[in-house]
Amino acid sequence: MTELNARQRRCTAWPNEVERAPAQKAMGKGRRWGRQGDGDGKGAGEGEGGGESDVPKSVIWAIMSVSMSRDGTAPLGADTLIVTPTFNERENLRFFVAATLAVAPGAHILVVDDASPDGTGALADTIAADDPRVNVLHRPGKLGLGTAYVDGFTWGLQRTYRYFFEMDADLSHDPAYLPEFFAALDAGADLVLGSRNIPGGGIEGWGPGRHLLSKGGSLYSRLILGVDVHDLTSGYKAFTRGTLERIELPSLRSNGYSFQIETVYRALSAGLTVKEVPIVFVDRRAGRSKMSRDIFMEAVVMVWKLRLAGLRRR
Repeated sequence: MTELNARQRRCTAWPNEVERAPAQKAMGKGRRWGRQGDGDGKGAGEGEGGGESDVPKSVIWAIMSVSMSRDGTAPLGADTLIVTPTFNERENLRFFVAATLAVAPGAHILVVDDASPDGTGALADTIAADDPRVNVLHRPGKLGLGTAYVDGFTWGLQRTYRYFFEMDADLSHDPAYLPEFFAALDAGADLVLGSRNIPGGGIEGWGPGRHLLSKGGSLYSRLILGVDVHDLTSGYKAFTRGTLERIELPSLRSNGYSFQIETVYRALSAGLTVKEVPIVFVDRRAGRSKMSRDIFMEAVVMVWKLRLAGLRRR
């Protein structure tokens, strides 16, 4: 394989042939996903009068490379479902879908929308009508992150998907990392999570308070649960079909961000292989964070419930 082909297959080469490794160096500090548009889901670079796009170069190169594959035949993302829960993500959704499918053109996306007042669900229907790789699951109201993923994964398990991803629609999870997730899955990992807390990982756009809360919460969970995973609260994840079946989705008790902790803990308790890959998490460019005091307190308490449940099983 030539050097160029190797870079194309990773979908992480830049047009000027500068590698994106480590991620922070090649992507650049403070990089922007894109300028926000006028609320119709289009960025400033789309349509008449748009300026130069701030799309990551890795995504541009993925488009130029035309559906690069892992094995030379199937496009990246074949047999994969990417689930993204949404509530008031209209400003972000169109670009999220385009950027994600540019890197993994073989994947399907399931938007799980909780009756967003801003019309995210209607926009998702419009996108799905134009692209058969996009599906929409409408729910009657804001029912929580955990149940959104359970409903989305359950929908996918009723079909023939092999891999299942969690990704945020707010553009904080860069699709440029998807080839690394697939490589880890292909190497035998049962669950792959994007880690902000290992070498090469990081966070951009947060103040000291949120950094402390995130790192402190992860350390708190690790110590109580006695696990070696460095970023238990990461929401950028990939599961094999067998992993979702083993962790018994219907019995998951978490609904907020503690859902992320519970899924990893159950996988480890079942003896499955969890692999961390470094990611740089970028704070959302539009909309509001869904974090709340109730969600935080649920995570604090749920860690102890998981620990006690684990002790009873011994």
